[in-house]
Amino acid sequence: MTGISSSGMTRRALLGAFAATTVAATPTLSNAAGFLRGAGDIRRVRMYSGRTGERIDMIYWIEGQYIKDAVKEINYFMRDWRTDDVKNIDLRTIDIMAASHNLLDVNEPYMLLSGYRSPKTNAMLRSRSGGVAKNSLHLNGQAADLRLASRSVNQMAKAAIACSGGGVGRYSGSNFVHMDCGAVRSWGG
Repeated sequence: MTGISSSGMTRRALLGAFAATTVAATPTLSNAAGFLRGAGDIRRVRMYSGRTGERIDMIYWIEGQYIKDAVKEINYFMRDWRTDDVKNIDLRTIDIMAASHNLLDVNEPYMLLSGYRSPKTNAMLRSRSGGVAKNSLHLNGQAADLRLASRSVNQMAKAAIACSGGGVGRYSGSNFVHMDCGAVRSWGG
């Protein structure tokens, strides 16, 4: 696939972002070590939640295959912490987050501010802020709001934009970047 899909993501752009850096990591799944001997491409996501105190450092993709149990753990980690509702996070969003993190060349995990949002949570947030979309991609498990202490909003946004995988929103006043797997676009400052 060389063109832009209906979601705006190009496979080549995302693979290029992963190829731009290498990841050296110890897998969190005990059976992953065997796959890593002589392994090529691996994908890893590192996050923590200030709301729940949870942390995740997960290799979720090895040589073209998503690791089902790892993705399940990521889905749970990115749940709506207010309601404890879990939704499958779109794998393209996870890939964009991981590729952006690789491009930033940091060991610091992302702070996850918001992953999946239940309709109840999204409505509550909309009532408090004009910056929350009624049909937010968070409702579909297709977006994440992330922060890094060691990188600026602009640095994070540039890395996400370089992936050409979806939407990137800069929220400098609140010090976070929105990444989603929707149409390729960017906003904010």
